[in-house]
Amino acid sequence: MTTPAKASSARHASKRRSASVLIIVLWVTFGLVSIALYFAHAMVLELRATDNRVADTEADQAIEGAARYITYVLSNLEEPGFMPELQTYEREAVPVGDATFWLIGRADQDTVQDQPFFCLIDEASKLNLNVATNFDYLPRMTPEFTAAITDWRDPDDTVGPSGAEAEVYSRLRPPYKCKNAPFETVDELRLVYGAHLDILYGEDSNLNGVLDLNENDGNSSFPDDNRDGRLDPGLLDYVTVYSRELNVDALGNKRINVTASDDSALRDLLTKQFGTRGGQMLASPGRPNSLLDFFIRARDSREGKMTAEEFGEIADQLCASDARTTNGLVNVNTATVEVLSCIPGIGSDHAQELVSYRRSNPDKLKNIAWVADVLTDQASVRAAGPWITVHSYQFMADIAAVGHHGRGYRRVRFIFDTSSGTPKIVFRQDLSHMGWALGTQTRERILLAKNLQ
Repeated sequence: MTTPAKASSARHASKRRSASVLIIVLWVTFGLVSIALYFAHAMVLELRATDNRVADTEADQAIEGAARYITYVLSNLEEPGFMPELQTYEREAVPVGDATFWLIGRADQDTVQDQPFFCLIDEASKLNLNVATNFDYLPRMTPEFTAAITDWRDPDDTVGPSGAEAEVYSRLRPPYKCKNAPFETVDELRLVYGAHLDILYGEDSNLNGVLDLNENDGNSSFPDDNRDGRLDPGLLDYVTVYSRELNVDALGNKRINVTASDDSALRDLLTKQFGTRGGQMLASPGRPNSLLDFFIRARDSREGKMTAEEFGEIADQLCASDARTTNGLVNVNTATVEVLSCIPGIGSDHAQELVSYRRSNPDKLKNIAWVADVLTDQASVRAAGPWITVHSYQFMADIAAVGHHGRGYRRVRFIFDTSSGTPKIVFRQDLSHMGWALGTQTRERILLAKNLQ
């Protein structure tokens, strides 16, 4: 027979067991919920990571699509050998599926904008590192660095005045050899003795031609700048190794060299084009040293009196060399004041005049004759003529792209060479590591579009 004491003890034991089971169930439930939350959080992170990888892939494919698009644009130029007009191609916020790309360029202005300008960049608007002899008017240049560039590219070990050859490079840590051969890329400048970052980049740390916030804050962040509200670019914005043109006309025929001692081919062309006046255009004594010099002589001849329009009729059939290619000519239609100032015969005296003239007379820039309206003395013409052109066959496409919702930023710089007809990519460089290069307004537009979706 169960006593009341035993019954009470059994009830208490049962309650204790029930409480223990409840606690165990609660802990198990808590554990399962924690595991579920953990995996849910992990899945959210994985989803975001996957979404970012998709955006990365979209941006990469947009870069490739942009490169193909630029190839198409350059293959279908109305006037081969000239910069494509801005209105003839897409260059800003171009959609490619869910991605978008931009062509980071430079504006033809005296002042640098605080927002990027979008276009292709003419490589012939720059000084060729393998050809130019004067870099003095480029930003931050020194005579010593100019001499070091010359010593780097020349074939000998003779040290030029204030230059640097093998002995200097052997003392560096780590030491390396002076190349004594032409530059292959612009980035090779970093190896030249004296190539400090402030010389190469100036205040433009991401090479986008825009005064970004970190480039106008003094020494608060890289790079150190003077906080004057203007972008002071470095040397890399003004030099190239790619500028060259073939000495053949639009039909692929070899051009006639106006500087050749035998002028029979030139005389035949002029006679065929202008009749008896053609021969009279060659009446000036001496030989011209460039197309510009040839035009000046033909224009000023006593009887011939060639006009700029007449020169334009035959300009494509003429050149100033027997070589298959001419390297390093500077396009006076697109070069900046700084670059033009480095050209013999132009200098700082005429550089701004040329830029002002071409802005006021955009319809006169199809051949080199227009330069004669600015360079009026024979000495300047003969000095400048061998260095200048109005043609461009190499173009930089600095392509930035993002995937959907503005994610997956990528930036790749291409050089396209059209000198042989079909555009070819001769250089490719990933600049994504240099950070955002599209300015604050573009970022705000992307965020606004994302919020509206």
